[in-house]
Amino acid sequence: ELIELINHYNSDVNYHGILVQLPLPKYIDENKIIESIIPEKDVDGFHPVNVGNLVIGKDSMIPCTPFGIIELLKRSKIETYGKHVVVVGRSNIVGKPIANLLLQKKDGANSIVTVVHSAAKNIEHYTRQADILIAAIGSPNFINDKMIKEGVVIIDVGINRVENPSKEKGYSIVGDVDFDSVFEKASFITPVPGGVGPMTIAMLLKNTLIAFKKITTYN
Repeated sequence: ELIELINHYNSDVNYHGILVQLPLPKYIDENKIIESIIPEKDVDGFHPVNVGNLVIGKDSMIPCTPFGIIELLKRSKIETYGKHVVVVGRSNIVGKPIANLLLQKKDGANSIVTVVHSAAKNIEHYTRQADILIAAIGSPNFINDKMIKEGVVIIDVGINRVENPSKEKGYSIVGDVDFDSVFEKASFITPVPGGVGPMTIAMLLKNTLIAFKKITTYN
């Protein structure tokens, strides 16, 4: 039924972008659903065709959060050429695509990239080497001042709820980085909330505009 609905929007030229909110219930095959969206309307950038094009540096729909990170770095005039970028996390949504984007031989990228994940025995060994640290592991306040070097640029992708009885909702939203701990040591850090999150939404709109232009040109 869901695939039938997606196929309807695939063929309707009045719809230019399709996004399926993940994660889906366990009884639904996420890969099958993502692959049913035509690449031209895949504004999330998760279709295998778009993923493959991203890896080899061809024009593609770029996943929104990594796209937003690249835009943040560019607009903040942060040099990436030859810089050591350490990505903490290897998800298909953030870790893998941002690593591949920053490896590309083009402006706003051309970095030396290390991806660190749960199999690393000593994460600090890698994070202390980072000129630019991108934290995307979904673990509240995981990165602290002892894990970074002076002057590092930190992009905190994490959005985590932590219990906080003093708040009306009973919780606070924090990132993967202990903001107060690293603030004085970092040269640049994105806040949570209000940092990468709004950029993700902005890039979703940008991808939709890109899709619109491509589809209207083809038709």
